[in-house]
Amino acid sequence: MALVLAMVLDAILGEPKWLWDRFPHLAVLMGRCVSALDKRLNDRTREKGIIAALLLLIGALALGTLLQSLPGIWIEVILGAFLLAQRSLVDHVQAVATALRVSVDDGRSAVAMIVGRDVRDMDEPAIARSAIESAAENLSDGVIAPAFWFAVAGLPGILAYKVINTADSMIGYRTEKYEAFGWAAARLDDVLNWIPARITALLLRAIAPNRPTWAAIRRDAALHRSPNAGWPEAAIAPALGISLSGPRSYEGVMQDFPWVNPEGSKDAGADNIDGAITMLWKAWGIALLVIAVIAAAPFLVWLAGSALAA
Repeated sequence: MALVLAMVLDAILGEPKWLWDRFPHLAVLMGRCVSALDKRLNDRTREKGIIAALLLLIGALALGTLLQSLPGIWIEVILGAFLLAQRSLVDHVQAVATALRVSVDDGRSAVAMIVGRDVRDMDEPAIARSAIESAAENLSDGVIAPAFWFAVAGLPGILAYKVINTADSMIGYRTEKYEAFGWAAARLDDVLNWIPARITALLLRAIAPNRPTWAAIRRDAALHRSPNAGWPEAAIAPALGISLSGPRSYEGVMQDFPWVNPEGSKDAGADNIDGAITMLWKAWGIALLVIAVIAAAPFLVWLAGSALAA
C-alpha cells in the first residue's frame, strides 16, 4: 500500500520547487556520493569501479533497511514519492511541446533540458523525436523501474536502484576516464533495468492506439545500443505512427543510429509529443491499478474466505 500512496503523491506533487530550493534532493545527495567515490577511487580500473559500485549498493541497502524499520508507512510513502518521477517527467516533456508550438528555437532550449545530444541544428521533427524518446526511456527508468524495485524490496530496493541508476548517469560512459571505472555501475544498471524495461514495453503496448506486435517490438529494441532503452522506444514509436532514434549528433559528431520503427513517419511534431504524454499517463494508471490489486490481494482473499465461511 505504501507504493500505491507514493505513486499517487508523486503524481500530485511532482518535484515541489519550494522544498528543493531549501533542501538538497535525494538524487543530488546520491550524486554527491558518486562524485566523492569518483574523486577518491577512480584510477581508471575496473577493480576500483567495482568497489565503488558495491559501496553505493551496500550503503543504499543499509540506509533503506534502517528507514524501513521505523514505525508507520509514511517514511516509505514520502521517500518513495521523492524517488519516483512521473509528474516531473510529464512536466518536462510537456514543456517541449509547449515551446515547440512557439518556435523551433524555444523547442531546442526546452529539449536541451532533458537530452544529452546536440540540439543546435535540430529541426522540429528531431526535437519532437528527442522528447518522445526521453519520455519512453524515462518512463522505464524513472517510474516503472523504481516502482518495481520498491515492490520487490521496499525502501532498500528503490534506494539501491536509484543510487546505481544515478551512478550510471554520471560515470557509466565509454570515455577514457570512465570506460573501466564506470563499467560495474553501467552493468549493474543494465541488470536492474532488464525486467522493468520489458514491463514498460508491455504497458505501452497494452494501451497503444495502434498496437504493435511483440515480435516487432523485440526486433526494433535490438537495434538500440542499450539492452534496455530500446524496449519502451520500440513500443511507443509504432503506437504513435512515427520513427524514433535515427541519426543524431553528440559533441559535434554525427552518429548514424538505425531508425526504430523505420516504416513510421519521420515528420514528428508537438501533437505527437502530446500523444506520448497521454500514453505515459495511461501506462502509469495501469501500473498503479496492478500494484493496488496486488497490495489488496491478501484482504480480498480473506474477505472471500469469510464470505464462504458464512
